[in-house]
Amino acid sequence: MTPAPELVAALTQSVLPRGICVAARDPTVPSGPHDPAEAAAIAGAVPARVMEFHAGRAAARAAMAALGVPNAPVGMAADRAPVWPAGVTGSISHSATACVAAVGRPENWAGIGVDLEEATALAADLIPEICTSAERAWLGAQPADARGLMAKLVFSAKEAVYKAQYPVTGQVFGFDALEIAIDRDESRFSARFTVAQGRFAVGSIIAGSYAHAAGLLVTGCAVGHSGLGHRADG
Repeated sequence: MTPAPELVAALTQSVLPRGICVAARDPTVPSGPHDPAEAAAIAGAVPARVMEFHAGRAAARAAMAALGVPNAPVGMAADRAPVWPAGVTGSISHSATACVAAVGRPENWAGIGVDLEEATALAADLIPEICTSAERAWLGAQPADARGLMAKLVFSAKEAVYKAQYPVTGQVFGFDALEIAIDRDESRFSARFTVAQGRFAVGSIIAGSYAHAAGLLVTGCAVGHSGLGHRADG
């Protein structure tokens, strides 16, 4: 069942700091009319990808309107990252059943990251690729029937953190550059850099939150301007 966009937006809002505006759209419902510049960026893609893309851009425009930003296209860079208009920083995530966008002011946030995943187990053969040895040890200590879902949560947290740090560093890196610690009691996570990335030193921490509802895992985090590169033990 496709979750209502209002619910997806509320779940996402719950995992992000105040002051960030969120909107969601249903990727199974046409979301026209489409901005020509945005449509050109996705020309030639398969229909499902086109629907997801335009739903995500519709969510982005709604979130920007809530932020008080004039309507403007959100392009796509060569690396597929959103190209936000001046005065906006943000993040978009797509799944088969929901699309969400979160935006804020660049003077308040250096980067924002959101990720939506279907709340299903991560394929077992992907766990060694995505999870570090410490993360796999933690998974092994979880109830057997929860390990696959918790592995998906580790993946989603890394995706959200990657999106949040990218506007700061402009760097692409693998899953092993981050190590996730999850607090299931508080529905929070922390991501520790295991490799220096731009202004983030080894040991730097980005903290975030997550929600698990309506068949979705939702993760979110935001990077402020103060403390970039700060080590948790320093």
